[in-house]
Amino acid sequence: MNYHQDFSFAFAGRIEFGIGLHKRLAEFVTSLGGQKVLIVTDQGLVKAGIIGRLTAVLDAAGLGHVLFDGIEPEPDARSVVAAVDMFRAEGCTAIVAAGGGSPLDIGKAVSVMLTNPGHIRDYEGLGRIEKPGAPLIAVPTTAGTGSESTIWAVISEKDRSAKYGVGSTLMVPDIALCDPTLTVTLPPRVTAVTGIDAMSHALESYVNKATQPISEALSEQAMRLIGGSLRTAVFAGDTVTARADMLLASTMAAMAFNATRLGIAHALAMPLGAKAKIPHADVVSILMPPVMRFNMLGNLEKFARLAGIFGEPAPSGAPVREAAEAGVRAVERLISDVGAPARLSDWGVQESDLPAFAEAGMKTGNIPVNPRTPEADDLVAIMRACL
Repeated sequence: MNYHQDFSFAFAGRIEFGIGLHKRLAEFVTSLGGQKVLIVTDQGLVKAGIIGRLTAVLDAAGLGHVLFDGIEPEPDARSVVAAVDMFRAEGCTAIVAAGGGSPLDIGKAVSVMLTNPGHIRDYEGLGRIEKPGAPLIAVPTTAGTGSESTIWAVISEKDRSAKYGVGSTLMVPDIALCDPTLTVTLPPRVTAVTGIDAMSHALESYVNKATQPISEALSEQAMRLIGGSLRTAVFAGDTVTARADMLLASTMAAMAFNATRLGIAHALAMPLGAKAKIPHADVVSILMPPVMRFNMLGNLEKFARLAGIFGEPAPSGAPVREAAEAGVRAVERLISDVGAPARLSDWGVQESDLPAFAEAGMKTGNIPVNPRTPEADDLVAIMRACL
């Protein structure tokens, strides 16, 4: 281990993890001083009965609540404005954001916009928020984005085809309430792509130039959990232990990349999501195989460890290059086994679109930490392999 390289690791939130833990939601709300809750979610979770399970707990404790369920995939800044207005008009004192990355990101943005002036776009980038937000509990119902434990919220403005990240330790929810039973009904396809998204968080953090001992340990354990349980979560989704492994892995991977950023897959996911309207987890699942093959030469030692992490050791005594290739194949096999999408062209992406996506990707903060320094032409080639 290289102790001549300084590193920093901070985590501003609190994680509460356990099977059936949603039954303690009211306790956690009152611990933050909350008396009336704004629930930020989407209509799918309302129809699935997940939100009813949460409101029943609040009702039993005599805590008031109002529902903001207009969150859509790739959430829009207009939802932030509308939810802030509802919070104030209804006299709410705390936020419970429940769902996948979209409701959680909006909940985080609402929290800080209740105490900071202007528009959420004014805080694009890292470390620009000045004041702590309103009390916030994040309740993840997917195991993928890890938004319950990240410093980031990704916001879209669809009317101008914009998508940006807002990052600050002040964005981290006060409490991440992680209950695997809330993920059991997640459909197989969504389980697959969100699981690959969580895997990509761990892997890109693990191999990039900013990796450090604490984030590395979190990433490695997250990948072991995903390698051992994603297939079961996809094909036998009522297996609570597999769901628990995936939820814990997602949360740990997000804690890791808070400290390190990510890499090419996430650099390209931003413009492809904004312009081609590809859901984030889908685009990351598509990009990861060619991204790994490009990056492997930038960190052969780390890639060589992947085969063992994902349960497929390279031949004993194999040269590091051969072991690294075995690691890439192990991850590719996992992606293929769970049926993750494989083609950008399924969303209408064409060869002529690629240079603009590459140019936008080169401008993100994930490129400087990528294990192999790319040029724009390299990003075009990676995307071309996915057409």
